[in-house]
Amino acid sequence: QVQLVESGGGLAQAGGSLRLACVASGRTFSNNNMGWFRQAPGKEREFVAGIYWTGGRTYYADSVKGRFTISRDSAKNTVYLQMNSLKPEDTAIYYCAASTSSSRLQVGQVGSWGQGTQVTVSS
Repeated sequence: QVQLVESGGGLAQAGGSLRLACVASGRTFSNNNMGWFRQAPGKEREFVAGIYWTGGRTYYADSVKGRFTISRDSAKNTVYLQMNSLKPEDTAIYYCAASTSSSRLQVGQVGSWGQGTQVTVSS
């Protein structure tokens, strides 16, 4: 089992930036993929960004490409999400996720979830 703890959410103005962090503990060696999802009120949880733990290859949802950057620090078992040029539609609870699957992150394949951190972007 992997435990995930997020930090870094908060309030930002449109055009501003926030950085999220997710620290993993437990059976971290079993993860192939880590990343971020988000869920806005009344909407389904959606994929945001993912990173392959080995090699560090990244992939993004079209809605955040060019604005968000995912990275990892293997020594600290930590994944980051740098969010720039924030928009009001980025407002959501952001969840860290880990998966043992070798495929890209999907909700149904996530084995471990963090507790979520609120991101609010004002216009």
